[in-house]
Amino acid sequence: MNKEIITKQQRGRPKKNLEETEKNRLSLIFSGVSLLTQKGFEATGLDEVTKKAGLPKGSFYAYYDSKELFGLALIDAYDDFFAKMLDRSYLNEARTPLERINDFIMEARTNMVRHNFDRGCLIGNLGQEITVLPTIFRQKIVDVLCKWQKKTEVCLLKAQTNGEISPNINCAVKAKLFWIGWEGAILRAKLECEPGPIDVFKDDFEAGLKK
Repeated sequence: MNKEIITKQQRGRPKKNLEETEKNRLSLIFSGVSLLTQKGFEATGLDEVTKKAGLPKGSFYAYYDSKELFGLALIDAYDDFFAKMLDRSYLNEARTPLERINDFIMEARTNMVRHNFDRGCLIGNLGQEITVLPTIFRQKIVDVLCKWQKKTEVCLLKAQTNGEISPNINCAVKAKLFWIGWEGAILRAKLECEPGPIDVFKDDFEAGLKK
């Protein structure tokens, strides 16, 4: 009986440790995303990340081998979050395709206002730091932007099929222009601490679809 109890305890401990480790890792991810959308990669210290995550100072390396690997994990986490946000609007069949794009823009605009323009786009922030970031970050960031761009292209193609936009519009090019303009609008809104740049971008993009 004692042997059986000991065996169960031994099997139980790793599971508990694994769950705690994963919980702490997710806390670091949440903390890192929050800080990087505000400050960027280079300006964010690891002790600052652990403090915000509620973990002991200097405990970072118990979860990640390097800041570089942590940064890559943050890109994946932000991409997952943002892709779900896009899908929430882009896949809403209760709205027309162009309304779905507008819904995404307005949700992001609302989020920026709610956070007092302290937070921008993590991918855009990293893009501005690319010359001082590890080389591997460049392709990772490009891949994420291309993924978001493709989702937008699909939505525009549906708008074209529905007759909302001209059949002569190149949806792939328009989707690329959307994300080039979007990142600039977010940067400017954060800089000016007001949503005007997002509104200007939205109006200009929509006007371009009517040509």
